[in-house]
Amino acid sequence: MLDYLWLGPFIIIYATVLIFILGLLIGSFLNVCIYRIPLGQNIALDRSHCMKCGHVLKWYELIPLFSWLIQGGKCRSCKEKISIQYPLIELGNALSWMAVLFVWGFRPVTILYCACASVMIVISVIDERTQEINLGLNIFIGLLGIARVALDYRQWLYFVIGMFAVSLLFLIIVIASKERAMGLGDVYLMAGAGLLLGWKHILLAMVLGCTLGAIIHIIRMKVSKKGKQLAFGPYLCLGIYLTILFGNPIIRWYTSLIVH
Repeated sequence: MLDYLWLGPFIIIYATVLIFILGLLIGSFLNVCIYRIPLGQNIALDRSHCMKCGHVLKWYELIPLFSWLIQGGKCRSCKEKISIQYPLIELGNALSWMAVLFVWGFRPVTILYCACASVMIVISVIDERTQEINLGLNIFIGLLGIARVALDYRQWLYFVIGMFAVSLLFLIIVIASKERAMGLGDVYLMAGAGLLLGWKHILLAMVLGCTLGAIIHIIRMKVSKKGKQLAFGPYLCLGIYLTILFGNPIIRWYTSLIVH
């Protein structure tokens, strides 16, 4: 019995560390996606290399986070600085996975939410830079939504309604504004995420994303002289991620206010 009590926490800690390391590794791949997807380059077959001198990186130069730290944030070949984006994305992905794991525990849905968090990191950075959301990334989130419905098929209608609850509203805005207010990428993003989260949760994600987007962008306009035009995707992704973490208690709290 004592051995079992000792082994249980050990396995949990071991699994948590492995997931953190996996989060770092996937974070490294996300950097590849962020750089290559906008350029239309292959994200799987081409060898990783220095963006300045073309030096093909060795395996020990590709260790997430640690290689950047050990090399002092510079390429070993040309000594040019390597963007701090690389370790930040790697660490950010690992921490985002840890937060999802902390909230949802070791469950199948945790895998879906972690995958969604990773894809949304790529969407956010690319959209911020290019004002575009890659269709393939949105399709991937939609596939996660299909898997979510399969896991909880008795409530399939809740998720299917979620697919249209916000995306149809956004589509109307896109058509009415002739894509000046937002783009179709935002529509597809909320359709896929709505299928993954369900209608109550995607409505909350929209409210959180729009509110945070307004507040943060106003601050950015004041501090960094950012223009009025904003990339909406990063804020929607932030709303979706916060809903993954805190959606259930927020919705229960709001429902209790209405009931009482």
